Amino acid sequence: MPPSTLTPALTSAAAPYGWLITAILLEVAGTACMVKTEQFSRLLPSVAMAAFYALSFYCLSQALKTIPVGIAYALWGGIGIALTTLAGVVLFRQALTAGAVAGIGLIIAGVVVLNVFSRSSLHG
Repeated sequence: MPPSTLTPALTSAAAPYGWLITAILLEVAGTACMVKTEQFSRLLPSVAMAAFYALSFYCLSQALKTIPVGIAYALWGGIGIALTTLAGVVLFRQALTAGAVAGIGLIIAGVVVLNVFSRSSLHG
């Protein structure tokens, strides 16, 4: 089958996850900006944070048109926690303890279990 005939099906099936990935990345960006707001005393980071969060929720709402809320929220929260932790380490030089690494590993394992074994998922 030529690639042009596969593209619409792949695009429509992947679109909800594209929205979800975008929502996650925007939420992580918003959280990174929150650190720089200095308790909302700095205007630009505060406005950026609010914009990132608003756009994140919009994208999440688009994903929820197809992905069940429990699955979408688990992915959004779990992946968001892992990426936010990574951003903290990279951008803000925050240290991770062994317990933090283990906890994030468990979150990632939970997200994998939900997506691989749950009948609630879009593809299951």
